[in-house]
Amino acid sequence: MQGRNVKKPVRRTKPVSRARKPKKAKKPLNPKTRKLILAVLALAFTAALSVFIVVTYVLKFSSDYVNGEVKMDIAEYKENQAQTTIIYAYDDNEAVVELARLHGEQNRVWITIDEIPANMQNAYIALEDKRFPDHDGVDWIRTLKSVLTFGKSGGGSTLTQQLIKNLTGENGKTISRKYYEILNALNLEKNTDKNTILEAYLNTVYMSHGCYGIKTAAEKYFGKEVGDLNVAECACLAAITKNPSVNDPLIHPENNRRRQLLCLGYMREEGYITEEEYNEAKDYELILSNSEKYQGNQTTSSEPQQQETVINSYYVDYVIQSVINDLVSKQGYSKQQASKLIYNGGLRIYSAIDQRVQSQLEDVYVNKISMPEYNKNVPDANSAMTIMDYTGRIVAIVGGTGPKTENRGLNRATSVRQPGSSIKPLTVYAPGINEKKITYSTTIMNYGFKVGGKIWPQNYGGDMGSPNSFLTVQRAIAVSYNTVPAQLVRQLGINLCWKYGYEKFHLTTLVENDKAYAPLAVGGLTYGVTTVEMAAAFACFGNGGVYHEPYCYYKITNANGTKVILSNENKGGEQAIKTETADIMNKLLQTVVTDAAHLSTGRNYGVAGFQTFAKTGTTTEDKDRWFVGGTPYYVAAVWYGCDYPKTLSKYVSGNPAGKIFQTVMNRIHKGLEAKQFEVYSPLVTSATYCVNTGKLASAGCGETALGWYAKGNMPGRCDPSQHHGAEEESNVAEVVIEGETVTKAPATQAAAPEPATQAPAPEPATQAPAPEPTPTPEPTPTPETPAA
Repeated sequence: MQGRNVKKPVRRTKPVSRARKPKKAKKPLNPKTRKLILAVLALAFTAALSVFIVVTYVLKFSSDYVNGEVKMDIAEYKENQAQTTIIYAYDDNEAVVELARLHGEQNRVWITIDEIPANMQNAYIALEDKRFPDHDGVDWIRTLKSVLTFGKSGGGSTLTQQLIKNLTGENGKTISRKYYEILNALNLEKNTDKNTILEAYLNTVYMSHGCYGIKTAAEKYFGKEVGDLNVAECACLAAITKNPSVNDPLIHPENNRRRQLLCLGYMREEGYITEEEYNEAKDYELILSNSEKYQGNQTTSSEPQQQETVINSYYVDYVIQSVINDLVSKQGYSKQQASKLIYNGGLRIYSAIDQRVQSQLEDVYVNKISMPEYNKNVPDANSAMTIMDYTGRIVAIVGGTGPKTENRGLNRATSVRQPGSSIKPLTVYAPGINEKKITYSTTIMNYGFKVGGKIWPQNYGGDMGSPNSFLTVQRAIAVSYNTVPAQLVRQLGINLCWKYGYEKFHLTTLVENDKAYAPLAVGGLTYGVTTVEMAAAFACFGNGGVYHEPYCYYKITNANGTKVILSNENKGGEQAIKTETADIMNKLLQTVVTDAAHLSTGRNYGVAGFQTFAKTGTTTEDKDRWFVGGTPYYVAAVWYGCDYPKTLSKYVSGNPAGKIFQTVMNRIHKGLEAKQFEVYSPLVTSATYCVNTGKLASAGCGETALGWYAKGNMPGRCDPSQHHGAEEESNVAEVVIEGETVTKAPATQAAAPEPATQAPAPEPATQAPAPEPTPTPEPTPTPETPAA
């Protein structure tokens, strides 16, 4: 047995039996402990019951909220979204073209889902919310993932939830906000179709650079319409959305590129594009608006927003101001409300601009064409011009020379300036003819009357005229004498002359203080006039006497064109003066350009190949120059001077305003069919008159001329034996013409008196007294003579 391992047997022992100890009796609970336990149980029960009630209430509330009435009406929210206003123009073919855009901080143009290409819709769905076509407003899978990973797996918001944030502006990170966002999303999806939701989202999503919505983004980044974008460009825009400042393709192209590729990959996975389309889009070179290869246009502009501001034309500035004024005066808006509506209301403004004319006008003013002498000698001089047709339509307007550097800055075309002699046709001659107090050839004393012991007014250069000197109305207008209109205001009455200026010709800046001789006879107004109002007033002399309120837009509608907010369409005019008066004034004012033999003030500024009527104006100390006139096509008013007035005759000769008028009008009439002014009234007839007496000529008259008369207001027949020896001829060989010495033409029997040779400037003339008590003398504008 040696060598073998022997296993020792296990010794088993019988367990010892132990007797159980008797249980101790439980002690009864302490009364306090018992009360505590009962209280805890009661509290737990109450809490459980409360939780049950709250959960039940929340579920009931949520169900009622989701399934109840509509909580969010997209149409209502759309009305409250800031939208970009678009100003349109009509081209030569009467097609509507975009002229400018106006917006505040949000540059948005709302478009319908039908205008959004499928690739754009699919790019956003693939990248932002791939289950959008199927979910009920909330993607519960993404939401749960976001909660469990504390947001590390990405946001759980659907396009519907993002839309709610866009519409309400609520984006706080609180449980209650998220709860209501979910309820609103469920409610919105229950009551609104998917296309409407997607349309609203794609019009409210922020795309950086002030662009809200994909339309303005497409224009900003690619200079294209949304419908013209390809797959690569659509993915590029969709890539911006998650974090616009980080994924902006102009500023951070590499970040945008990563998300663009991600978007294209998702589009391929979801079956929106094929493998071939994916590869093509992936390799496509984006031509962004900051690229050297970019050939698109920047069509958006912003006034309140300081960055990337596009400088609008003076015409656009005038449209904005006119719309504000009309909203205030016709719709009861405050100025602040009107401005907000223009920049945020998505208006559609159909302007009356003629882009061809505006372009020519801007070229002359920006480049200061035909102003070299003035630019050199008066570098701080400026000018403004308004051009209209004969229905009140403002076709072009410019408010300053040189490049325009700011929006809605100083517009000299709408700023008041002293008109000088250019006011005479409106407050003196047209009233006289209309009231049948004078005719084309009535002779008036070329002499003033005493004011404060001195004779007032003087003609240019200090010429006083003579009690024995008489001028025809035609000669007085053509050569711009001051004595004749002063005598006429005295005859017609101050109140009548003021009424014509203010009520008939709508010079709205006339005030009670302008009921005096100097303002009405020679243009020394309290405030002044604008080129817009002067052009509108003078239009009466080319359209048969009808005044039309000037306008710069045809109509204004809301964004979708369903409501007309303001309109100037089908507006008639008012008969300001008789048709025959307008015809006669037209003929009289044509002699301002044609009567070169007598050194008429506008003789050098006619429009080549077209009849032109006009009136010049020069103000006190020669600080302002005007030229207002028209052709059968257009009427225009030009002002020239300095923002801080200075005497111009020290630096320039002739009339700069006349030269600008001629240059612009020659340009815009190029290619137009030649035509003459129409004689509107059958009561107007022409007749030869005696220049010496102003009466109808007879066989023994010397110098005669052709005049125009209303058949009911014809002068008598001239009796040569009764010639009163009018129009004394001056013996001086030279006259002063607005600062320039000019040799006179040889005198004729009935030649008009010429101004005296240049002498020291006379003291300012005092205002002529009214026929009643003599008023306090006041300065009067320096008289005017022909322009070189």
